[in-house]
Formats: sequence, structure tokens, C-alpha cells
Amino acid sequence: MNEFKCPVPKEQQPTNEFIELSKSRIFSWPKTKKSLIIILIKFWLVAFALFLVISSGSVYFKSSILRYSLLSFFSSLSIPLLISIRLYLGWNHVFKRLTSEKVEYEESGWYDGQIWKKPLVLKEKESLIASIEVKPILKNLIQIFSIILVLALSGILLFQYINF
Repeated sequence: MNEFKCPVPKEQQPTNEFIELSKSRIFSWPKTKKSLIIILIKFWLVAFALFLVISSGSVYFKSSILRYSLLSFFSSLSIPLLISIRLYLGWNHVFKRLTSEKVEYEESGWYDGQIWKKPLVLKEKESLIASIEVKPILKNLIQIFSIILVLALSGILLFQYINF
């Protein structure tokens, strides 16, 4: 962007936002689907153990261990669900900024709402970055989010229609 006499501060330029997000420890997880799945499973297992400990404090846990274990199993899916939503929101924000024709930015610490129209060459470069780098990440996150959501909804249906 600098060769185009860009008025947008360096940290607010979409390409630099993409680079910073890619370098980020947490937001680099979805770069490969396998690593993201492994990390989310680890978070889910820790959450499951924590939720199991919390539900074991219930008086009714002793009478229905299966019910409270399944309840912990399905409710602990909320942690990977929230993580995947946060990752999606961050990457989607960068995707939108990369693919937009205009860049909104702030010159000062308070919102002054400046807008800069990208030159065609820069627009094509950032569109290429968005389609090659960011779009597959968003696709993986949507797939993982869908799987977690289906599991959580199946748990809700299980508890709604089956008595233990």
C-alpha cells in the first residue's frame, strides 16, 4: 500500500492486518484443519473434565450418573463452539477488509471515519490474498462450527425426548 501514497495508518491496512492475524498465536490455529481440530478437541476434553466435576457436585448425580455425564459431554461443547466463533469473526473481518473496494480507517485515537478508495492493482492483490489464503480458513471454520453445532443440537434433542 505504501507505493500508492496510502493515507491509511500501517497497522490498519488490510494486508498488514492479515499478516498480523497470521502471526498471531491463536488466530494461526485454523491455518491447517487438522491442527485446529486437535486444539479444539483438547479444549473440549478439558472443558468436559471441568463440567463433569461441576455436575458431580449435584445431589442427583449419584442417582443418574449417565444423565449428568452426558450433560457434561454436550455442555462442554460450548467452549470449542465459542473458540471457533471467535476465530471465524476475526478471519471474516480481515476477509471483508481485503475484498472491499474502500478502506475505512482512523487517523487519530477517536473515530473520525476516513475512507480511502483502493487502487485497482492493490484491490486485485488483496483480493487474491483473500481468495487463496483467507477463504479456505473460513471454509474450514464453518465446517468445524457446523460439526460442533450438530453435536450440541443432538444433545439437546437427546435430553428433550429421552428420559434416563
